[in-house]
Parts: sequence; structure tokens; C-alpha cells
Amino acid sequence: VQLVESGGGSVQAGASLTPSCVYHGFSDSKCMGWFRQAPGREREGVAAIRSDGSSSYADSVKGRFTASKDNAKNTLYLQMNSLKPEDTAMYYCAIGLGLCIPPLASSWVNYWGQGTQVTVS
Repeated sequence: VQLVESGGGSVQAGASLTPSCVYHGFSDSKCMGWFRQAPGREREGVAAIRSDGSSSYADSVKGRFTASKDNAKNTLYLQMNSLKPEDTAMYYCAIGLGLCIPPLASSWVNYWGQGTQVTVS
């Protein structure tokens, strides 16, 4: 079981980034998603994708971020547009073997990626 993230970086406000997360060792995951943690703050849910393809987003990123997955490539993506300084955080992909309930809480997570840093100035 392995999740390997990439695609973070340092950008100006208004720019876009698309971190990705390649996962190995899963034959059936019910829930996938992204969390983030800024310095001095608790980890928070950003987006969750259910096995039927439906998704949920934090209010702070709705309309700007889009989570998607490519099962053929075993890859999870987080397209982030119109980035703001308050989006600065370490971003973690996550996989759960159960249902996404509640979608933005970490209680469903069984496996975490190592994190990729996103800095917006």
C-alpha cells in the first residue's frame, strides 16, 4: 500500500496548480480525497470523491478546486485554480476502505500520502 504525491509548488495568487497522487496496492477503495494542514492549524478536509464519482468540497474551495481520479492510471488529482495565500498548506491525499462519512472528516481515512507543499504569495 503506497500513496506518492507530487505537483505542489510556490506560485503567485491567482495561479493554478494540480497536485497528483499515485496509489498502489488497492483493489477497492470506497473513498478518496484531499486534506491540507497549514502551520499551527489542524488538518482539514478539502475534497472527497466517492466510489460513484460524486464529490464534496470544503466551502473555502468550492468553485476553485476540482478533485478527480483516473482509475486506469491509479492517480488522484486536485486541480486548484484562483489560488489564494490562505490556500498555503501541506496537502495530503487520502484513501479510505469504507464510505466517505462524513466526507470532509479524517475519520474515514485508512491511508495517507506523504504530503506536497503548496505555497501561495
